[in-house]
Amino acid sequence: MAQYAYMIIGQPSLDVNTDHLGVTVRETGGAVVYSAYAASALGHSVLALGKCNPAEIDLPAVFARAARVTLAPCAAQTSTSIANTYHTADKERRTCRVISRIPAYTPADLPTEGAAIYHIAGLMRGDIEESVIEEAAKRGMVAVDVQGFLRCVRPDGSMEFEDWPRKKELLPRIRFLKTDAAEAEILTGTDDRRRAAAMLADWGAQEIMITHNTEVLIFAGGEYTVQPLRPRNLSGRSGRGDTCFASYITERAARSIPEALQTAAALVSCKMEQPGPFAWDRAVVEQYIRNFYA
Repeated sequence: MAQYAYMIIGQPSLDVNTDHLGVTVRETGGAVVYSAYAASALGHSVLALGKCNPAEIDLPAVFARAARVTLAPCAAQTSTSIANTYHTADKERRTCRVISRIPAYTPADLPTEGAAIYHIAGLMRGDIEESVIEEAAKRGMVAVDVQGFLRCVRPDGSMEFEDWPRKKELLPRIRFLKTDAAEAEILTGTDDRRRAAAMLADWGAQEIMITHNTEVLIFAGGEYTVQPLRPRNLSGRSGRGDTCFASYITERAARSIPEALQTAAALVSCKMEQPGPFAWDRAVVEQYIRNFYA
């Protein structure tokens, strides 16, 4: 029996974020932070496998407000650090440059503790070996944020997106697949999100989430389910996709696709109204649903 509902495998990142007005803020981000907080807030037990140099990133301090997150030791000589420059007020367009990065996760990094869901969420290609997907699939349900296999680092530290060479081999091992609209087009060659989702399902992924700045789409079992995003401001735009995906996949254990997606859309909409991870609780999400989704 799984000891945890959810394991998140991905490094924290020392982010240097500069907005369109030139204001720079330094903060610890990464999928592991936003995802673990969201799942914890909904009441799910979380094991976070965040690889970093503990002299550079104090993980217990980063997760101090997340009541249900247990940290699995995964120390490294280096940490990931990324400079993000946002070119628009809505933060939809950005330029990213890698300052430093971790050594890759391997299957040997997976802890002995079990989980119902293994969420694989690297920040760029090479962060997590593809063999981790194969090993995790032997242990539980696999969830993959495809960004970590599409975003490639150039010698100058800049990043560009490329197609995933082993996608058709590995997609059948993935229960939950998350892409945004641009990543879905890179994978499939079409900018039609519904068509892209169906193609990814044909290649083997079971439940596909495609995020967009206006809505979240799920395709599973031949059916589409869509929920709008309804934030009243975008001051907390960073971490949108990670928050939404983690909320959805952890809720799916006990809820239908429409119920889980509504919870995820409401939670991430609420989170987008304030910088940082979602650090409230389910009651706040339920009130947000009553106010904006009823």
